[in-house]
Amino acid sequence: MHKPLLAALALVLALGACGSVRESRLNPFNWFGRESTETLAPSGGWQTEIDRRALVPVVTEMEVIRTTGGALLRASGLTATQGWWDVELRPINRGRPVDGALIYEFVVAAPRVPMPASTEASRTVTAAVKISNERMAGVRRVVVRGEQNARSVNR
Repeated sequence: MHKPLLAALALVLALGACGSVRESRLNPFNWFGRESTETLAPSGGWQTEIDRRALVPVVTEMEVIRTTGGALLRASGLTATQGWWDVELRPINRGRPVDGALIYEFVVAAPRVPMPASTEASRTVTAAVKISNERMAGVRRVVVRGEQNARSVNR
């Protein structure tokens, strides 16, 4: 009777010691160190999307057309050659007025292959953007910037 009791007592003591062995080097699960997560991301995070489009060289025309929901801003510009694409009126200051003025940059993407100059009509690009009534509140002027000039309309 003493042998089974002694074996049971030894087994209980051995199992009780497992809690301290868990963190020791005797445990085979600790032989290769702790799991760690490594990342290739830069410490400041990835940069947001970079817009590589250029300003249209010359803004030739712009108009603000009143609508029931706000206004439609339409602008045309003249590029040096044909083939310019991805035209946009990009808002400055996230589309919020700066000193009572809504400011947009007229941007275009360059052609991927060299293109001829050709006629003025073939080099004209046009873009438009809808401006809501909420965005127009407190706005006295709308400005469209190009590379060489800017056009504006006062309310």
